[in-house]
Amino acid sequence: MKPLATPTRMPDTVRPRLVQMQLPSAQDVRAELAAGLLAPRATIAPKYFYDELGSHLFAAITALDEYTPTRTEAEIFARRRGEIAAAVGPETVFVDLGAGNCAKAARLFGALRPRQYAAVDISVDFLRSALECLQREHPDLEILGIGQDFARGLALPGEVHAQRRLFFYPGSSIGNFAPDEAIVFLHRLHACGAEDAQLLIGVDLIKDEAVLNAAYDDPLGVTAAFNRNVLRHVGRLLDADFDVAQWKHVALYAAREARIEMHLEALADVTVRWPGAERRFARGERIHTENSYKYRPETFAELLRAAGWNPRHVWLDDRAWFALFHAAA
Repeated sequence: MKPLATPTRMPDTVRPRLVQMQLPSAQDVRAELAAGLLAPRATIAPKYFYDELGSHLFAAITALDEYTPTRTEAEIFARRRGEIAAAVGPETVFVDLGAGNCAKAARLFGALRPRQYAAVDISVDFLRSALECLQREHPDLEILGIGQDFARGLALPGEVHAQRRLFFYPGSSIGNFAPDEAIVFLHRLHACGAEDAQLLIGVDLIKDEAVLNAAYDDPLGVTAAFNRNVLRHVGRLLDADFDVAQWKHVALYAAREARIEMHLEALADVTVRWPGAERRFARGERIHTENSYKYRPETFAELLRAAGWNPRHVWLDDRAWFALFHAAA
């Protein structure tokens, strides 16, 4: 009898490569936040949801029965993995946008068999431990972590192979962009790939209004906590004196725009101060924190074409609540 094979282990000296692109300075962040709060209709960009607590709260949101995008997208990946692999082909350069803990991409490695994995998130510190675990599990895969705010523009370093790039953007994060902004963003991705570039992107679809509203205003109040936590994060970044107790979570579906809107509404007249400025909010006045646009499959296919992509495949869950698009440059 032959002895059992010893599992392949990554040598302790092997680590994924990490590249931190330029981060916005603290001064730039404060200027951006102040401009949003002082605008006639105050806004906070949704990227500021994701401090440590915000990231944990969002993970909790995805476990809620009411939040359908994560579950329906996972269903598509599980049931259509073979078809996705056949459409994409092996040996791609898998560029994971907003990689987070890299879990969604990692579940596809066995089927897609990429030759390089490039995980992109705003900071390599967010990626470090996840990528080190991945490297141990996939010792033969070339892994690269890239710290970059890709919503401002994507510029991949030379370490990322230029040919056969597959841009992976799951979770319907594209919904945070207005349609015209989404076209600009997707066109930038197109420009970052060669003629053989591909795109795999998740899109939440228009569905019953009650289902949509429940996904963003759950009975447990997890989404409300997630939304209100942005004030704690912004308060630290801007040295602003937000009192979270003075604000309530508001989520609503705007049918004409086909989008969920999230706001924070002042429960009383309140003045928020930070160094060099202040903003007075009347009772009922809102800070706009997020849009999440919903699409019909044919509408999103048109948007892809407008950005220079050729939609080749679309996979839906059984209730047609979510779509996974595959497109080619």
